[in-house]
Amino acid sequence: MAKPPGNHKMVSFMRVVKTGMLNFVRNAWLSIAAMAVMTITLCIILFSFIANITLTNTITQITDKIDISVYLKDEVDQATADKLIGDVEGLPNVKSVEFVTKEQALEDYRKANENNIDLLLAISQTDNPLPASLRIKPVDVNKIEEIKNYVEQPEVKELQSDETSYSAERREAIDNITSTANLLQRAGVVGIVLFTAVSMLIIFNTIQMAIFNRREELKIMRLLGASTSYIRGPFIVETVIYGIVSAVIAVSVSASVLSLATNPSFIVVTAFVDIQSVYNYFNENFLLILTGQMALGILIGAVSSYIATRRYLKFKTSK
Repeated sequence: MAKPPGNHKMVSFMRVVKTGMLNFVRNAWLSIAAMAVMTITLCIILFSFIANITLTNTITQITDKIDISVYLKDEVDQATADKLIGDVEGLPNVKSVEFVTKEQALEDYRKANENNIDLLLAISQTDNPLPASLRIKPVDVNKIEEIKNYVEQPEVKELQSDETSYSAERREAIDNITSTANLLQRAGVVGIVLFTAVSMLIIFNTIQMAIFNRREELKIMRLLGASTSYIRGPFIVETVIYGIVSAVIAVSVSASVLSLATNPSFIVVTAFVDIQSVYNYFNENFLLILTGQMALGILIGAVSSYIATRRYLKFKTSK
């Protein structure tokens, strides 16, 4: 009694998977070499992604702290200050305007210097010397000159007690980080392309060697009527295992590096890079990242294997 077609396909599929797993173990050293390069490739891809997230988050945080401080003379009354605030809020590139009174400025000063007894003692012995001010947050830091030109108009300048502060050091920090981000992105793309090509080449050669070692067996299988997919299948399964194992290793290495970087006893993070937020993002999206890495690994392995088998098995049929 003939077996149902569906059952036969399932049996064939299980045999293909089993043979692929046996080939993975049989070619242990070749498998290790292929997985090592694929792991490096996946690590580079993942770290490029992490670096981009880190730098984007850092730029956002620093940008949020950039403001323009306009210091007002003590004789400027509330009505004049309110009119100035309204005019500034009407500028296209202004996100918000905060009015800081003399009293609030003094309180902020005391909090900022609470550990400096000498400064606190000195300022307590005089009348409040700090001016009221406007803290202007721009929408786009690249167009901050528009606000600067307005507050330096003669009629606005007359209301000011000191030179306007533009948070220049923060803008410089953003420019430096942006340049670093662009450089890392370009280097990451080059590294990804290079190691992906090397990884595919090594897997390609691994499959080629496996085909060469089993050439007599494969010829017999073909003579016995084995289909193209049945012969090619084990090689693809073998490379899929490369991708899965390499992805698990790459994600584990990345998790260990991030954990180490956020450990207070081993600080390797610069003052401008917030690794903790990236570490939190990594943990919150761990399954998604792992799945993505596995998909990339499987894709690289399967494509390499398919090309190798198509080239070296020289199949003439599509059975």
